[in-house]
Amino acid sequence: MREDELREKGEKAIRDCIDRVPFLKIRDFQAEPESSGKHPDFLVRLETIRGEFNLIVEAKSSGQPRIARQAIDQLHSYSAPVPNPYAVLLAPYISSPTARLCETEGVGYVDLAGNCRLSFGQVYIEQRGKENPYSEKRELRSLYSPKSERILRVLLTARQSAWKVKKLAAAADVSLGLVSKVKRVLEDREWLDPHASGMRLRDPEASLREWATEYPYRKHQAKQYYSFASGVDLERSIAAAAHDCKARIAFTGFSAAVRYAPAVRYNRSMVFCTQDTACLVEAAKLKPVESGANLTILIPYDEGVFYGSKLRDGIPVVSAVQAYIDVAQQAARGEEAAAALLEEVIRNQW
Repeated sequence: MREDELREKGEKAIRDCIDRVPFLKIRDFQAEPESSGKHPDFLVRLETIRGEFNLIVEAKSSGQPRIARQAIDQLHSYSAPVPNPYAVLLAPYISSPTARLCETEGVGYVDLAGNCRLSFGQVYIEQRGKENPYSEKRELRSLYSPKSERILRVLLTARQSAWKVKKLAAAADVSLGLVSKVKRVLEDREWLDPHASGMRLRDPEASLREWATEYPYRKHQAKQYYSFASGVDLERSIAAAAHDCKARIAFTGFSAAVRYAPAVRYNRSMVFCTQDTACLVEAAKLKPVESGANLTILIPYDEGVFYGSKLRDGIPVVSAVQAYIDVAQQAARGEEAAAALLEEVIRNQW
């Protein structure tokens, strides 16, 4: 968002927030008030039943935690010479972690959709839940694009490592520029461990859970089949057929989860396959069906799904992290299977 647009829309959002309270009067509203040295973006003089207060407002184009923390430091420095000051962060979108940060630091916030929290003197104004057209969608698209997901997958699968940009790019098979771009997004969210010697997630479980909610599972092309074999016998038949057809496969969903956390139960197998499936279907004697399938073949939207795959019981399966995000999408005990993977396998790897 352009700076002038942010200021224009920001002033309206601030006024709208304040106008909700009848006993608050705006006596002066200055954009970039004159002062010696640096100054805030807005200085708003308010009259309340308890006297005058000055809202010191800093506007940022991003409301992510790292940017917000910098703004809060600025606001504290601006507040010193101002009588009865109250610091306020303005951004197009205020993320939940940033809202909590502001509350902890005693700083108010306003976003361009009208969500706000101001608490000073006898005044308390709070509005949440308004749909925000300036939300994180663009940022999420950059973080959860197919190539960017490869970076997250490496960071979550090889959690014990602190990755340098060059080595991470090689492991994820992406460009150095993309790793640098994703690194900036993760830094702004404060998702990276600041004490690590390279890129390492601060809270991998929170990162994994968010990825699972944003994961575009439906972008995989799914084909449904029925086989007279089932369960382990079917999966061994598919593995043998893939070997003969020289097809790259890895079982996922419940088929992978059961090989990491044996308590998982399921009645439909699921496998990623990148090559033309015709050979595999013929070799394994599979029948395409619209209902009653006991096998789903997924043609992945990106081959990053195979990162960290391994043989378990002679069957190629995806990593526990990939199995988690795939099985979490499944109805009928998918959430339960994901929880078992997290508890019994993934946390131990971290």
